[in-house]
Amino acid sequence: MDAVEIEEMFASLGHVQIKRMFGGKGIYCEGAIIAIDLFGEVMLKADEMSSPAFAEAGGRQWVYQREGKSPVAMPYWTIPETAYDDPDEMAHWVRLANDAGQRAGVAKPKKPKRGARERSLDDITP
Repeated sequence: MDAVEIEEMFASLGHVQIKRMFGGKGIYCEGAIIAIDLFGEVMLKADEMSSPAFAEAGGRQWVYQREGKSPVAMPYWTIPETAYDDPDEMAHWVRLANDAGQRAGVAKPKKPKRGARERSLDDITP
């Protein structure tokens, strides 16, 4: 999906940010990841509160499989097919994803690598 299509899909939330990640795109609202666009398909974030609604509506959970490893169920679900034809229904599902993303929290800044130190202006010699 291109950025314009994604922005239209999430229009009910206002502004979303789209960032490249994992060969796909991460979709963020208010600093929290709420969806991914991976393998040409947008999948919405869900949690223990919202996953049952996605399952009941016929959504499919993304399961990550690496060779030689056990499959890992990821917290992303496909969008129910009926939502693509109904903007109000799409708004419902993206709000659920936003709620799950906000409950999970905003991504925290990465910690500096061990041994790295902060530099101040005093450390710089002219």
